Amino acid sequence: QVQLVESGGGLVQAGGSLRLSCAASGRPFSYEGMGWFRQAPGKEREFVAAISRSGGSTYYGDSVKGRVTISRDNAKTTVYLQMSSLKPEDTAVYFCATKLYSGAFTRSANYQYWGQGTQVTVSS
Repeated sequence: QVQLVESGGGLVQAGGSLRLSCAASGRPFSYEGMGWFRQAPGKEREFVAAISRSGGSTYYGDSVKGRVTISRDNAKTTVYLQMSSLKPEDTAVYFCATKLYSGAFTRSANYQYWGQGTQVTVSS
């Protein structure tokens, strides 16, 4: 069983930065990759970023491209999401997930295990 625990969320002013962490247990890094998604109230879950098992490939959503960086530390089985130049529209609950199935990294259906999420609130 894979368990994912996100941390690092909080309240930040527009233009600020946050680093989210996703601590994983249960051999999640044997899977194809890890991803971050977010969901704002009343909106569908949105792809943010993903990283392959080796870390050699990364993927970013159009709305965050250039402002976020995903990385992983396989020794610590932790995935990070460094976010900068935050905007009020980045406000959402951020989830990390383990990609089990083949297919696009951007599709949430290709991920099996999910964390509980961490709230990010960006004030204007």
